[in-house]
Amino acid sequence: MTKENQGGLLFLGLFVALGLAAAGYFVGQTLYNAKVALNTAEVKGLAERRVSADRVNWEIVYKVKGVSREEIPSLYKEAEKHQQKIIGLLKDNGFDDGEIQLGVLDYEYFEFRNDDQRLVDQTHTLVGNISVETGKVELVSEVRASVNKLIAQGIDIDNKAPAYRFTKLNEIKPDMLREATKNARIAANEFAENAGVDVGGIRSARQGSFFVRDAGAAYGDTAKIEKDVRVVTTITFYLTE
Repeated sequence: MTKENQGGLLFLGLFVALGLAAAGYFVGQTLYNAKVALNTAEVKGLAERRVSADRVNWEIVYKVKGVSREEIPSLYKEAEKHQQKIIGLLKDNGFDDGEIQLGVLDYEYFEFRNDDQRLVDQTHTLVGNISVETGKVELVSEVRASVNKLIAQGIDIDNKAPAYRFTKLNEIKPDMLREATKNARIAANEFAENAGVDVGGIRSARQGSFFVRDAGAAYGDTAKIEKDVRVVTTITFYLTE
């Protein structure tokens, strides 16, 4: 046999050996992954909290109307008086300047014409708004009734529903995640007990989104002071015999 043939056979043998080694590695890795997959349990852990809103936004809209353009100056003065009455009521009931924001006065004009396009009526309206943003959540509920009493004084008021918000989610997240993880392990232990195995460490974990809803409601998170906070985690545990 020539030296060239011997070199070719040596190279061929080395190539086959490397191929067998690689095939053995991938077969072994596949068996290992399959074994790992068989010896795990994926469970979900739930954590819930009942919390109270700590911030509220409340808007009061007031209007003054006239039937001619000449009335606009007097309408403006009347709107200012209404604004001051509302502000005075809010301050008398515990709100301060930093919690009260004044909006601009908007002017609205509507005219009504008959079939001949002759002007038969018109309205000129000034619309103002006052916003309250505060952490005095319970106080807003109490003062809303007092604001409605201004209607009896001839003030056209739209007392908007407050928007109650919970802004301290980051403060309760760590405890809720710990609770959800603990509940997931309880579920895994029940599964493992039925299977005759033990629960080991965590292989992987996925944190679900935090949901804030009005207490007892399926959707919406601003209508009620009481809120429900919910999170579900998905955790895969190793199982050991």
